[in-house]
Amino acid sequence: MALNTEERKAVTYFTGYEVEHTRAYNMFTLFVVGTPPLGDILRLAEYHKVQHIYFGTSQSFNPEAYEHWETWSDRINGCLAKDYWVTLDFDVKHAEGVAEEGWNEHDRFIPMISVKIPYVKLFNYNTTVKIDDTTWGKSNPGVWTHQLHTLMDPAKYTYWDQYKSDDVVE
Repeated sequence: MALNTEERKAVTYFTGYEVEHTRAYNMFTLFVVGTPPLGDILRLAEYHKVQHIYFGTSQSFNPEAYEHWETWSDRINGCLAKDYWVTLDFDVKHAEGVAEEGWNEHDRFIPMISVKIPYVKLFNYNTTVKIDDTTWGKSNPGVWTHQLHTLMDPAKYTYWDQYKSDDVVE
């Protein structure tokens, strides 16, 4: 089903195969927008026989206060406890908070750090992406640099039209 961004945000659940090249690639997936009740998520996951639950669909992960983090933690931990593969798609600005939640201790947790780079194809061959720390020596042993063009390997690319086969769950 082809939905635009605003239509996708108005829907709570989708099912489909994971098209992004992660550990869950090609797994049948329940995509979840926001934080609906855990019982509903688990009921739908079982009913649709999914292997993987994808949180933060349609860029919906945006906890602003501690109680929002508690709600996300309840949903994610509840799904991990049932042995589902769980992806959380989050903006890079939430990396520290996600790291502190303890989800990375689960082998079936997939943190999807979303780094928005508008007009990425306009940058030249020399463009470098730097994985840095919040300040010198705070939490990382150093920095990593990657040539942008090597990160854009065609084997890791997902075309926008590959997202159109999801089915809305009513």
